[in-house]
Amino acid sequence: MKVGIIGASFAQAAYLPALCHVKGADVVALASARMESARSAASEFEVPHAYDDWEAMLGSHEFDLVCIATPTFLHEPQTLAAIETGAHVLCEKPTAMDAREAARMLAAAEAADRVHMIDHELRFNPNRARIAEIISEGALGEIRHVNISNIGKSWADPDSRPKGDWWSLADKGGGRLGANGSHQVDLLRWWLGEVKWVSGAAPVMVPDRLDPGTGERWTATADDVAFFTAEMVSGAVAQVFMSGVAAHDIGNATQIFGSRGTISLSNDDERLLFAPEGEAFRDITVTDPNADLPRMNTGIWNVSVVALMRELASAIQDERKPTRGATFVDGLANQMVLDAVKISGTERRWVRPEETLAGS
Repeated sequence: MKVGIIGASFAQAAYLPALCHVKGADVVALASARMESARSAASEFEVPHAYDDWEAMLGSHEFDLVCIATPTFLHEPQTLAAIETGAHVLCEKPTAMDAREAARMLAAAEAADRVHMIDHELRFNPNRARIAEIISEGALGEIRHVNISNIGKSWADPDSRPKGDWWSLADKGGGRLGANGSHQVDLLRWWLGEVKWVSGAAPVMVPDRLDPGTGERWTATADDVAFFTAEMVSGAVAQVFMSGVAAHDIGNATQIFGSRGTISLSNDDERLLFAPEGEAFRDITVTDPNADLPRMNTGIWNVSVVALMRELASAIQDERKPTRGATFVDGLANQMVLDAVKISGTERRWVRPEETLAGS
Protein backbone atom coordinates (compact mmCIF):
# COMPACT_ATOMS: atom_id res chain seq x y z
CA MET A 1 0.00 0.00 0.00
CA LYS A 2 1.75 3.14 -1.24
CA VAL A 3 1.06 6.02 1.17
CA GLY A 4 1.50 9.77 0.75
CA ILE A 5 1.13 12.21 3.65
CA ILE A 6 0.32 15.92 3.49
CA GLY A 7 1.26 17.75 6.70
CA ALA A 8 4.26 16.99 8.91
CA SER A 9 3.45 17.82 12.54
CA PHE A 10 0.75 15.32 13.54
CA ALA A 11 2.11 12.93 10.91
CA GLN A 12 5.42 12.83 12.75
CA ALA A 13 3.70 12.42 16.11
CA ALA A 14 1.07 9.83 15.15
CA TYR A 15 0.63 8.84 11.49
CA LEU A 16 4.20 7.75 10.79
CA PRO A 17 4.71 5.80 14.04
CA ALA A 18 1.36 4.06 13.51
CA LEU A 19 2.10 3.15 9.89
CA CYS A 20 5.27 1.40 11.07
CA HIS A 21 2.89 -1.18 12.54
CA VAL A 22 0.58 -1.61 9.54
CA LYS A 23 1.59 -4.61 7.47
CA GLY A 24 2.31 -3.70 3.87
CA ALA A 25 2.18 0.08 4.37
CA ASP A 26 4.95 1.89 2.48
CA VAL A 27 5.13 5.66 3.02
CA VAL A 28 6.54 6.92 -0.27
CA ALA A 29 6.38 10.71 0.16
CA LEU A 30 5.54 13.48 2.60
CA ALA A 31 4.69 17.13 1.92
CA SER A 32 4.62 20.10 4.27
CA ALA A 33 4.36 23.85 3.81
CA ARG A 34 7.95 24.10 5.08
CA MET A 35 10.59 21.91 3.46
CA GLU A 36 12.48 21.81 6.76
CA SER A 37 9.49 20.14 8.45
CA ALA A 38 8.95 17.74 5.57
CA ARG A 39 12.59 16.67 5.54
CA SER A 40 12.71 16.26 9.32
CA ALA A 41 9.70 13.92 9.39
CA ALA A 42 10.81 12.07 6.27
CA SER A 43 14.32 11.57 7.60
CA GLU A 44 13.16 10.24 10.98
CA PHE A 45 10.94 7.60 9.35
CA GLU A 46 13.02 6.89 6.24
CA VAL A 47 10.47 8.32 3.82
CA PRO A 48 12.31 8.66 0.49
CA HIS A 49 10.65 11.81 -0.88
CA ALA A 50 9.95 15.17 0.81
CA TYR A 51 8.09 18.12 -0.72
CA ASP A 52 7.08 21.66 0.18
CA ASP A 53 4.35 21.53 -2.49
CA TRP A 54 1.55 19.02 -1.93
CA GLU A 55 0.29 19.33 -5.50
CA ALA A 56 3.73 18.46 -6.82
CA MET A 57 3.78 15.43 -4.53
CA LEU A 58 0.40 14.20 -5.76
CA GLY A 59 1.52 14.68 -9.34
CA SER A 60 4.79 12.78 -8.89
CA HIS A 61 3.58 9.50 -7.42
CA GLU A 62 0.74 7.01 -7.60
CA PHE A 63 -0.67 6.54 -4.10
CA ASP A 64 -3.11 3.96 -2.78
CA LEU A 65 -3.74 6.16 0.28
CA VAL A 66 -3.27 9.86 0.98
CA CYS A 67 -3.35 11.02 4.61
CA ILE A 68 -4.18 14.69 5.16
CA ALA A 69 -3.05 16.40 8.37
CA THR A 70 -3.18 20.08 7.47
CA PRO A 71 -5.09 23.22 8.56
CA THR A 72 -8.83 22.90 8.03
CA PHE A 73 -9.12 25.30 5.09
CA LEU A 74 -6.98 22.91 3.01
CA HIS A 75 -8.99 19.76 3.69
CA GLU A 76 -11.47 20.04 0.86
CA PRO A 77 -9.06 20.98 -1.96
CA GLN A 78 -6.50 18.40 -0.88
CA THR A 79 -9.10 15.66 -0.46
CA LEU A 80 -10.64 16.33 -3.86
CA ALA A 81 -7.22 16.41 -5.51
CA ALA A 82 -6.18 13.13 -3.87
CA ILE A 83 -9.40 11.42 -4.94
CA GLU A 84 -8.89 12.75 -8.46
CA THR A 85 -5.58 10.85 -8.61
CA GLY A 86 -7.37 7.64 -7.59
CA ALA A 87 -6.25 7.51 -3.97
CA HIS A 88 -8.23 6.53 -0.91
CA VAL A 89 -8.21 9.27 1.75
CA LEU A 90 -7.78 9.74 5.48
CA CYS A 91 -8.51 13.35 6.47
CA GLU A 92 -7.95 15.10 9.77
CA LYS A 93 -10.76 16.65 11.78
CA PRO A 94 -12.67 18.91 11.68
CA THR A 95 -13.80 17.61 8.31
CA ALA A 96 -13.98 20.95 6.52
CA MET A 97 -14.68 24.65 6.82
CA ASP A 98 -18.41 24.00 6.64
CA ALA A 99 -21.00 21.35 5.83
CA ARG A 100 -21.14 22.23 2.14
CA GLU A 101 -17.44 21.45 1.78
CA ALA A 102 -17.88 18.24 3.77
CA ALA A 103 -20.76 17.24 1.47
CA ARG A 104 -18.61 17.76 -1.61
CA MET A 105 -15.82 15.64 -0.10
CA LEU A 106 -18.26 12.81 0.61
CA ALA A 107 -19.84 13.01 -2.83
CA ALA A 108 -16.45 12.88 -4.56
CA ALA A 109 -15.25 9.90 -2.52
CA GLU A 110 -18.46 7.96 -3.10
CA ALA A 111 -18.54 8.76 -6.83
CA ALA A 112 -14.96 7.48 -7.19
CA ASP A 113 -15.68 4.44 -4.99
CA ARG A 114 -12.78 5.33 -2.69
CA VAL A 115 -12.41 4.34 0.97
CA HIS A 116 -12.73 7.45 3.13
CA MET A 117 -12.16 8.10 6.83
CA ILE A 118 -11.93 11.05 9.19
CA ASP A 119 -9.24 10.79 11.86
CA HIS A 120 -11.54 10.54 14.86
CA GLU A 121 -9.06 8.18 16.46
CA LEU A 122 -10.86 8.05 19.80
CA ARG A 123 -13.32 5.57 18.27
CA PHE A 124 -10.37 3.16 18.43
CA ASN A 125 -9.50 3.92 22.06
CA PRO A 126 -10.38 0.85 24.20
CA ASN A 127 -12.00 2.85 27.02
CA ARG A 128 -14.29 4.77 24.68
CA ALA A 129 -15.09 1.58 22.81
CA ARG A 130 -16.01 0.01 26.15
CA ILE A 131 -18.39 2.90 26.79
CA ALA A 132 -20.06 2.19 23.44
CA GLU A 133 -20.43 -1.47 24.41
CA ILE A 134 -21.89 -0.70 27.84
CA ILE A 135 -24.46 1.63 26.31
CA SER A 136 -25.42 -0.82 23.55
CA GLU A 137 -25.70 -3.66 26.07
CA GLY A 138 -28.22 -1.61 28.04
CA ALA A 139 -26.20 -1.65 31.27
CA LEU A 140 -26.81 2.09 31.73
CA GLY A 141 -30.48 1.80 30.91
CA GLU A 142 -31.99 4.83 29.18
CA ILE A 143 -29.30 7.47 28.61
CA ARG A 144 -30.70 10.68 30.04
CA HIS A 145 -27.89 13.21 29.98
CA VAL A 146 -24.17 13.61 29.30
CA ASN A 147 -21.72 16.21 30.59
CA ILE A 148 -18.40 16.81 28.84
CA SER A 149 -15.91 19.50 29.80
CA ASN A 150 -12.50 20.28 28.34
CA ILE A 151 -10.73 23.11 30.16
CA GLY A 152 -7.19 24.30 29.53
CA LYS A 153 -4.96 27.36 29.69
CA SER A 154 -2.87 27.09 26.50
CA TRP A 155 -4.53 30.15 24.92
CA ALA A 156 -5.11 32.12 28.15
CA ASP A 157 -2.21 34.57 28.00
CA PRO A 158 -2.36 37.16 25.19
CA ASP A 159 1.22 36.28 24.21
CA SER A 160 0.65 32.51 24.17
CA ARG A 161 0.10 32.29 20.40
CA PRO A 162 2.34 33.59 17.59
CA LYS A 163 0.97 35.95 14.96
CA GLY A 164 -0.46 33.97 12.07
CA ASP A 165 -1.20 30.91 14.22
CA TRP A 166 -3.83 29.17 12.12
CA TRP A 167 -5.52 27.66 15.16
CA SER A 168 -6.48 31.23 16.15
CA LEU A 169 -7.78 32.32 12.75
CA ALA A 170 -11.37 31.72 11.67
CA ASP A 171 -10.59 31.93 7.95
CA LYS A 172 -8.12 29.07 8.35
CA GLY A 173 -10.59 26.89 10.26
CA GLY A 174 -9.06 27.28 13.71
CA GLY A 175 -10.80 27.40 17.07
CA ARG A 176 -11.74 25.15 19.98
CA LEU A 177 -15.02 24.08 18.41
CA GLY A 178 -13.29 22.44 15.48
CA ALA A 179 -10.18 21.28 17.34
CA ASN A 180 -11.91 19.60 20.26
CA GLY A 181 -15.63 19.98 19.64
CA SER A 182 -15.45 17.83 16.52
CA HIS A 183 -14.20 14.92 18.63
CA GLN A 184 -16.92 15.44 21.24
CA VAL A 185 -19.65 15.53 18.60
CA ASP A 186 -18.30 12.37 16.99
CA LEU A 187 -18.24 10.53 20.32
CA LEU A 188 -21.77 11.67 21.16
CA ARG A 189 -23.10 10.49 17.79
CA TRP A 190 -21.23 7.19 18.10
CA TRP A 191 -22.54 6.51 21.58
CA LEU A 192 -26.04 7.99 21.42
CA GLY A 193 -27.13 8.39 17.80
CA GLU A 194 -27.97 11.51 15.84
CA VAL A 195 -28.39 15.07 17.05
CA LYS A 196 -31.85 16.64 16.70
CA TRP A 197 -31.40 20.17 18.06
CA VAL A 198 -28.40 22.33 18.97
CA SER A 199 -28.01 25.49 21.03
CA GLY A 200 -24.62 27.04 21.73
CA ALA A 201 -21.94 29.51 20.71
CA ALA A 202 -18.25 29.79 19.90
CA PRO A 203 -16.98 33.22 21.06
CA VAL A 204 -13.51 34.76 21.06
CA MET A 205 -12.74 35.79 24.65
CA VAL A 206 -9.13 36.89 24.19
CA PRO A 207 -8.99 38.51 20.74
CA ASP A 208 -6.18 41.00 21.47
CA ARG A 209 -2.91 39.12 21.10
CA LEU A 210 0.84 39.77 21.28
CA ASP A 211 3.37 37.79 19.27
CA PRO A 212 5.66 36.22 21.92
CA GLY A 213 8.70 36.67 19.71
CA THR A 214 8.25 40.16 18.32
CA GLY A 215 5.73 41.76 20.68
CA GLU A 216 3.61 42.72 17.66
CA ARG A 217 -0.10 43.14 18.29
CA TRP A 218 -2.53 41.03 16.30
CA THR A 219 -6.15 39.87 16.51
CA ALA A 220 -7.38 36.31 17.04
CA THR A 221 -10.62 35.59 15.17
CA ALA A 222 -11.22 31.91 15.99
CA ASP A 223 -13.11 30.81 19.08
CA ASP A 224 -11.09 30.13 22.22
CA VAL A 225 -14.25 29.05 24.08
CA ALA A 226 -17.08 26.93 22.70
CA PHE A 227 -20.13 25.39 24.31
CA PHE A 228 -23.34 23.74 23.25
CA THR A 229 -26.32 21.72 24.36
CA ALA A 230 -27.37 18.93 22.02
CA GLU A 231 -30.77 17.31 22.19
CA MET A 232 -30.35 13.85 20.69
CA VAL A 233 -32.96 12.08 18.59
CA SER A 234 -33.08 9.50 21.41
CA GLY A 235 -34.20 12.19 23.86
CA ALA A 236 -30.90 12.32 25.75
CA VAL A 237 -29.41 15.75 26.41
CA ALA A 238 -25.66 16.40 26.14
CA GLN A 239 -23.86 19.49 27.39
CA VAL A 240 -20.34 20.25 26.20
CA PHE A 241 -18.12 23.08 27.42
CA MET A 242 -14.62 23.73 26.08
CA SER A 243 -12.19 26.49 26.96
CA GLY A 244 -8.57 27.24 26.16
CA VAL A 245 -8.44 30.46 28.21
CA ALA A 246 -8.77 29.27 31.81
CA ALA A 247 -6.16 30.03 34.47
CA HIS A 248 -5.54 26.31 35.08
CA ASP A 249 -5.58 23.08 33.10
CA ILE A 250 -8.51 21.01 34.34
CA GLY A 251 -8.43 18.53 31.48
CA ASN A 252 -11.21 16.55 29.82
CA ALA A 253 -13.95 14.86 31.81
CA THR A 254 -16.87 12.82 30.48
CA GLN A 255 -19.90 11.80 32.56
CA ILE A 256 -22.76 9.71 31.20
CA PHE A 257 -25.93 9.35 33.25
CA GLY A 258 -28.45 6.60 32.54
CA SER A 259 -31.55 5.34 34.30
CA ARG A 260 -29.64 2.30 35.58
CA GLY A 261 -26.09 3.51 35.98
CA THR A 262 -23.39 6.14 35.52
CA ILE A 263 -20.05 6.28 33.71
CA SER A 264 -17.15 8.64 34.39
CA LEU A 265 -13.96 9.01 32.32
CA SER A 266 -11.07 11.44 32.81
CA ASN A 267 -8.41 12.06 30.18
CA ASP A 268 -5.92 12.92 32.93
CA ASP A 269 -5.53 9.38 34.20
CA GLU A 270 -7.67 7.54 31.61
CA ARG A 271 -9.57 5.80 34.41
CA LEU A 272 -12.96 4.50 33.32
CA LEU A 273 -15.40 4.21 36.23
CA PHE A 274 -18.81 2.52 36.15
CA ALA A 275 -21.48 2.47 38.85
CA PRO A 276 -24.66 0.40 38.37
CA GLU A 277 -27.72 1.81 40.11
CA GLY A 278 -27.41 1.50 43.88
CA GLU A 279 -23.74 0.50 43.77
CA ALA A 280 -20.41 2.29 44.18
CA PHE A 281 -18.16 3.18 41.27
CA ARG A 282 -15.71 0.51 40.21
CA ASP A 283 -12.71 0.78 37.92
CA ILE A 284 -13.26 -0.91 34.55
CA THR A 285 -10.36 0.76 32.74
CA VAL A 286 -9.14 -0.97 29.58
CA THR A 287 -5.51 -0.61 28.53
CA ASP A 288 -4.43 -0.20 24.92
CA PRO A 289 -1.87 -2.88 23.94
CA ASN A 290 -0.62 -0.68 21.12
CA ALA A 291 0.84 1.75 23.66
CA ASP A 292 3.80 -0.61 24.12
CA LEU A 293 4.68 -0.84 20.43
CA PRO A 294 8.14 0.42 19.39
CA ARG A 295 8.47 4.05 18.21
CA MET A 296 5.03 5.02 19.55
CA ASN A 297 4.62 8.42 21.17
CA THR A 298 2.66 8.52 24.41
CA GLY A 299 -0.94 9.69 24.70
CA ILE A 300 -4.28 8.31 23.56
CA TRP A 301 -4.36 10.55 20.49
CA ASN A 302 -1.16 9.02 19.10
CA VAL A 303 -1.68 5.42 20.21
CA SER A 304 -5.28 5.15 18.97
CA VAL A 305 -4.14 5.93 15.42
CA VAL A 306 -2.54 2.47 15.16
CA ALA A 307 -5.85 0.61 15.23
CA LEU A 308 -7.41 3.23 12.96
CA MET A 309 -4.67 2.80 10.34
CA ARG A 310 -4.96 -0.97 10.50
CA GLU A 311 -8.71 -0.85 9.89
CA LEU A 312 -8.25 1.63 7.06
CA ALA A 313 -5.56 -0.51 5.42
CA SER A 314 -7.71 -3.61 5.78
CA ALA A 315 -10.69 -1.88 4.18
CA ILE A 316 -8.54 -0.77 1.23
CA GLN A 317 -7.03 -4.23 0.79
CA ASP A 318 -10.40 -5.98 1.03
CA GLU A 319 -12.13 -3.39 -1.18
CA ARG A 320 -14.81 -2.74 1.43
CA LYS A 321 -16.16 0.09 3.51
CA PRO A 322 -14.64 0.49 6.99
CA THR A 323 -16.60 -1.38 9.64
CA ARG A 324 -15.09 0.71 12.45
CA GLY A 325 -14.26 4.37 12.69
CA ALA A 326 -15.68 7.58 11.28
CA THR A 327 -16.12 7.91 7.52
CA PHE A 328 -16.87 11.03 5.48
CA VAL A 329 -20.54 10.25 6.21
CA ASP A 330 -19.81 10.87 9.88
CA GLY A 331 -17.59 13.79 8.96
CA LEU A 332 -20.49 15.52 7.25
CA ALA A 333 -22.90 14.78 10.10
CA ASN A 334 -20.36 16.09 12.63
CA GLN A 335 -19.73 19.22 10.56
CA MET A 336 -23.44 19.96 10.40
CA VAL A 337 -23.56 19.98 14.21
CA LEU A 338 -20.52 22.27 14.45
CA ASP A 339 -22.06 24.64 11.91
CA ALA A 340 -25.32 24.59 13.85
CA VAL A 341 -23.46 25.71 17.00
CA LYS A 342 -22.09 28.71 15.10
CA ILE A 343 -25.49 29.60 13.67
CA SER A 344 -27.04 29.28 17.11
CA GLY A 345 -24.47 31.62 18.61
CA THR A 346 -24.99 34.20 15.89
CA GLU A 347 -28.77 34.05 15.72
CA ARG A 348 -29.41 33.20 19.39
CA ARG A 349 -31.73 30.26 18.74
CA TRP A 350 -31.99 26.47 18.64
CA VAL A 351 -30.87 25.03 15.29
CA ARG A 352 -31.46 21.71 13.54
CA PRO A 353 -28.22 20.36 12.01
CA GLU A 354 -29.87 19.84 8.63
CA GLU A 355 -30.47 23.59 8.39
CA THR A 356 -26.77 24.03 7.68
CA LEU A 357 -27.20 22.48 4.21
CA ALA A 358 -30.38 24.39 3.36
CA GLY A 359 -30.21 25.82 -0.14
CA SER A 360 -27.06 23.92 -1.07
